[in-house]
Amino acid sequence: MTALLDAAATAARLPYNRLVRSVEDLLRDDTVQVPARLVQPLAGGASLFVMPALDTQLAITKLITYTPANAGTPRPAIQGDVVVFDVATGVRRWVLDGPTVTARRTAAVSLLAAQRLAALPKGPMLIVGAGVQGRAHLEAFAQGLGIREFFIASRTADSALALAAHAAAMGCEAQVVADPAQVQADCPLIVTCTPASAVVLRGDLHPQVWLAAVGAFKSEMIEIDPSLTRALAACGRVVVDTQEAEHEAGDLLQAGLSAGHWQTLAQVLVSKPVPGAPVLFKSCGWAGWDLAAARLVGRRP
Repeated sequence: MTALLDAAATAARLPYNRLVRSVEDLLRDDTVQVPARLVQPLAGGASLFVMPALDTQLAITKLITYTPANAGTPRPAIQGDVVVFDVATGVRRWVLDGPTVTARRTAAVSLLAAQRLAALPKGPMLIVGAGVQGRAHLEAFAQGLGIREFFIASRTADSALALAAHAAAMGCEAQVVADPAQVQADCPLIVTCTPASAVVLRGDLHPQVWLAAVGAFKSEMIEIDPSLTRALAACGRVVVDTQEAEHEAGDLLQAGLSAGHWQTLAQVLVSKPVPGAPVLFKSCGWAGWDLAAARLVGRRP
């Protein structure tokens, strides 16, 4: 029988530390195949995503909608499912909650990048954007790196306060700031996870900053000021989650940066670290990360 996992059940099967290891294992597996995803524009600025991936045992498709107009309403911006099939038998094994998989695997990929690349991984950490991804990154970095001090900036004060309260319930300290510029120079860890409709980060940063830009996953989207992106590239290191970022990384493309200068996360796993250098990690999303989540669901604790 197919197991239908709701949001809570999906989250319970994807603890962050184990999910990070599943992502790392997937990047080292030559049997993984990830066809190009289909992004179909819908009326009103929404999009339908069809994202397949497979290895020798599992084949998955994530089918989700992204509806920016849902911001500020009770409806989530991302809705849908991840359907997981057994390759040998063709049996549908699980249907996972798509938004939960998306949130947790994205935060886990960021966490893996920070574990490998952050010069000062203990924080404090600035989170720009207090929605689903802001919450997932706070949880992932508190659990995976032991960070206990966070700053939260959001265009919606209520969302920022709610995330700060969640951090407090986890035993962390979180302070809401009206503008990232108030604290960004003092934070060696920053993640931007906004709807990416406008620049949200500009100005001076910590000299050893590790910055993950998560919100912009299309070429026309942007969170980081182009001059800041170029400065980070000039004095530090640019890493992308996958080669697909060459066509999707709005923050890098709009800064005029050549893809030839970017490393992928897979390449980072086999390269030597560059101590102390600032890092811009650009994440656009990839069905391989959803396959890593499906693999973990199939494993016993």
